[in-house]
Amino acid sequence: MSSLDFAPDHVKLAVDLIELLESNHVEVDVAVDALTLVLHDFERKQESSRLEKANLPPNK
Repeated sequence: MSSLDFAPDHVKLAVDLIELLESNHVEVDVAVDALTLVLHDFERKQESSRLEKANLPPNK
């Protein structure tokens, strides 16, 4: 067993993503740009989910 087995899910996911990007020889600038898009997309989804739970209209 490794210490990663006891890590929080977000740490495990981050390690998996790093391994995926590195094993596919993705250039750093390309990875950063792609991850920025992914982050923004998931931040929008997170906000939408919060508003839905609070029964509020989304910000546009």
